[in-house]
Amino acid sequence: MIFLTALPLFWIMISASRGGHWGAWMPSSISAFEGTCVSIPCRFDFPDELRPAIVHGVWYFNSPYPKNYPPVVFKSRTQVVHESFQGRSRLLGDLGLRNCTLLLSNLSPELGGKYYFRGDLGGYNQYTFSEHSVLDIINTPNIMVPPEVVAGTEVEVSCTVPDNCPELHPELSWLGHEGLGEPAVLGRLREDEGTWVQVSLLHFVPTREANGYRLGCQASFPNTTLQFEGYASLDVKYPPVIVELNSSVEAIEGSHVSLLCGADSNPPPLLTWMRDGTVLREAVTESLSLELDEVTPAEDGVYACLAENAYGQDNRTVGLSVMYAPWKPTVNGTVVAVEGETVSILCSTQSNPDPILTIFKEKQILATVIYESKLQLELPAVMPEDDGEYWCVAENQYGQRATAFNLSVEFAPVILLESHCAAARDTVQCLCVVKANPEPSVAFELPSRNVTVNETEREFVYSERSGLLLTTILTLRGQAQAPPRVICSSHNLYGTKSLELPFQGAHRLMWAKIGPVGAVVAFAILIAIVCYITQTRRKKNVTESPSFSAGDDPPVLFSSDFRISGVPEKYESERRLGSERRLLGLRGEPPELDLSYSHSDLGKRPTKDSYTLTEELAEYAEIRVK
Repeated sequence: MIFLTALPLFWIMISASRGGHWGAWMPSSISAFEGTCVSIPCRFDFPDELRPAIVHGVWYFNSPYPKNYPPVVFKSRTQVVHESFQGRSRLLGDLGLRNCTLLLSNLSPELGGKYYFRGDLGGYNQYTFSEHSVLDIINTPNIMVPPEVVAGTEVEVSCTVPDNCPELHPELSWLGHEGLGEPAVLGRLREDEGTWVQVSLLHFVPTREANGYRLGCQASFPNTTLQFEGYASLDVKYPPVIVELNSSVEAIEGSHVSLLCGADSNPPPLLTWMRDGTVLREAVTESLSLELDEVTPAEDGVYACLAENAYGQDNRTVGLSVMYAPWKPTVNGTVVAVEGETVSILCSTQSNPDPILTIFKEKQILATVIYESKLQLELPAVMPEDDGEYWCVAENQYGQRATAFNLSVEFAPVILLESHCAAARDTVQCLCVVKANPEPSVAFELPSRNVTVNETEREFVYSERSGLLLTTILTLRGQAQAPPRVICSSHNLYGTKSLELPFQGAHRLMWAKIGPVGAVVAFAILIAIVCYITQTRRKKNVTESPSFSAGDDPPVLFSSDFRISGVPEKYESERRLGSERRLLGLRGEPPELDLSYSHSDLGKRPTKDSYTLTEELAEYAEIRVK
């Protein structure tokens, strides 16, 4: 809006124009409310040398040329006007004083248009001026709002109405300005081209809530029913404020998650979803969702929504917690230890929520923690009993996972008390049970015969390992005399252990009771039985080897791999296995042992394998000495 503080340029130009040439000055445009009146200010000039006795004038509507027969608005000579202007037009100015001001009353929309003035000085001295005024018939006040209204910054809004009717002057009032500020009426002001306006100003500091607010101005004319209202919507610019966002979200692994962010701003903001500085999605909109399909634990974390426009920005975060079952536990720590050492084993996993962690062995709980992801097991001084398989189990409400691990305790050999020797008929079996880790070597010593038999000599020794236990059996056949002393010796990298094996069972007592004489008598009876069996078999045409006689068949030491022809294998195996299990009480199958044979069976064996125990042990010792 323009405020006039000096004489209008229009009148300055009029004063300077008195040089004696044709010319007219009037506002290029003028406005008035419907139903009111309007005064179109007009001045004209002509050459001084004409000096007419009387001056006439004519106002035309929408055309300056009489030959076009435009509607006559006013004519000073005849007062004949177009019907549209009858009773509505009159001249306010004095044409003799070169004032052609026109008054139009009872305005209606059809009167809006261009108005031209023609000077008539008589005869040929007539002149239609090209200058004209455009009349605009209005019915609303003009509310002027600054092109940019920013929240928090004071603004000035003006209401302007034309005041060019000398008979009616408008009064202004604001509508809906409550809470915005008190209006200030500046009154009647003159514009540059000689027209008049009424102006009212409203100063206030807008807020974001005022955006879109309808502000009104009313122009009323006293003593009439004429009222005109105009409205303007406030376009308040303000920075974004995030008004909608998920609270913290919990989702089960594999489910669908939708995160929604909405912001209020003017103009609309650029919304951006981000995580760890990475843009996931963005768009210029008031609401933006982020869709996550089949969420995984890797998507657990904090998500940020950023809203920004030219006037500022806002951001907020939301946490996504992905709930899932524990991962398979991992075990980091000592899995091999020497007896007496301290062992520390760490079991860890990952889950949400944190799991219950438990370490147990053979269904016995050794350590447990609740709602923690790590569990440490401390064994201050491990013993052989600590060797074995352990389990680390992690569980929460979404599932359970477990990991098995082995603790290997290494220690020197220990010969268990169940180690012993037992005699049956002419056979001696010695059982040596050793507990050790790593696996030890085992040897049997016969001090009285200066002989050592180790586990590699499979003809005499059978070994079987089960866990930490190594069971070794020495089998000696042909023991007609008192059984020898047997010492079991075991060795690994942590030490050596030896134990003389005691004899157990009724057979050992029998040797002590009958003595040497009883032994000779028993041997004679045995020879007689053998001779009887031999004679019986001869009658059945069973061929006997010529190199053997009933009286000189000595006890022999056989290999466990040798088989007697003619004896069913299944029967022989079952008989030996039953005898050995009764003797030793062992699990498993020791080497096959030949405990007794008939004279005819022995006759079928090669003579080169026939030795007495004494001869074989002597030969074995002689070979070792060499």
